[in-house]
Amino acid sequence: MKQVFTISIDEQLVQKIREHSRDSSFRNKSHLVEEAIKKFLEERQ
Repeated sequence: MKQVFTISIDEQLVQKIREHSRDSSFRNKSHLVEEAIKKFLEERQ
């Protein structure tokens, strides 16, 4: 089940997320952020 998770992100980072989510295999901004967090957590283990 998906949950809404509200965060504040620097405006420049939001712009980069928008650009990458349009030009990649990610379905949308949420998908990009979710995959980035998964990768971050996997690398920390």
